[in-house]
Amino acid sequence: MFKILTLNNISPLGLARLPKEKFQVSADTKDPDAILLRSFKMHDMEIPKSLKAVGRAGAGVNNIPVDKLTRMGIPVFNAPGANANAVKELVFAGMLLACRHIGPSWEFVRGLSGSDAEIGKAVEAGKKNYAGYELPGRTLAVIGLGAIGRNVANMGLVLGMKVIGYDPGLTVEGAWQLSAEVKKANSVEEALRVADFVTFHVPLVDSTRHLINAERLKLMKDGVIILNFAREGIVDDAAVSAAIKAGKVYGYVCDFPSNLLKNHERVIALPHLGASTAEAEDNCAIMVTEQVKDFLENGNIRNSVNYPDVVAARETAHRLVVANANVPNMLGLISETLGQAKLNIHDMVNRSRKDHAYTVVDLDSPLTEDVRRKVATIEGVLMARII
Repeated sequence: MFKILTLNNISPLGLARLPKEKFQVSADTKDPDAILLRSFKMHDMEIPKSLKAVGRAGAGVNNIPVDKLTRMGIPVFNAPGANANAVKELVFAGMLLACRHIGPSWEFVRGLSGSDAEIGKAVEAGKKNYAGYELPGRTLAVIGLGAIGRNVANMGLVLGMKVIGYDPGLTVEGAWQLSAEVKKANSVEEALRVADFVTFHVPLVDSTRHLINAERLKLMKDGVIILNFAREGIVDDAAVSAAIKAGKVYGYVCDFPSNLLKNHERVIALPHLGASTAEAEDNCAIMVTEQVKDFLENGNIRNSVNYPDVVAARETAHRLVVANANVPNMLGLISETLGQAKLNIHDMVNRSRKDHAYTVVDLDSPLTEDVRRKVATIEGVLMARII
């Protein structure tokens, strides 16, 4: 029986993937094997010694102490792409809201008074103040070409836009999912110089903080519209505020309100709605729950943000999984320890990711807790578990 602690409400469709005969799911369980969460901030939380995995029902993991968990040998799973359609739709809604002045014009109408005839006359007189422009022929710059960015880029083409994308980490698989009509930029600056609209779909790390700042704003076209549905901090809000007042930026649409932005002219600040659809919440919960379930039952890793993907079919009933530092001779030491216990390795799969690695070992006979402890005490081993 595996114990699962939920720190936020998780979609019932996701939790339904955890059969009750094998998984105990609760918001107050003690000594959990895994934690499922959405936005709960774990940074000040004491990590249970029993913990084996963390699953974030969403893409971003800024609310999770990933580095700390990595050092403990605990994979952190997320659900990349599960909310891609929801975010894509909101990006284009934001573009249309900004370039067609939907918000201000709605407020104008709500402020009208008098008879229907008087309102009609006021509408005809006032509508010229809210004239906008259309999307076809405009250039959309997409910074970050993961699952969401690719969806946004491809949809921009469907709507008749020119699209340029930048992502230094674009994978071969990701490139296959991106239309060949998307122009590839060699730098952020190259993309920003030509953009009528720019949208960000990157995680918040040191290299992406304030991707839009005062210096880069100077490179951009006059009248650009900036959209940030990724993470707070990717755009320097103060710099964009100043650029709006100077007439450089036409509009700013984001998912991260603040006192500076909430009543700012030409700013549309939404209450973090990017993934707030029933479909996205269901998709994220299903995806991450299945990943955590497979890890607990079989030791397989899919979509971990801190450990490599390792998926191995069970070829025997006896499996050992090991998280370790990515250092020389680690496989040799693990094999030697198993050999000294007269255990024959049926199959072994090892993958590394930067400073850490993960190993799955299928054995022809059972291994004891004593052998597992010996593996766990090898210098550089962070976690060893019998499955």
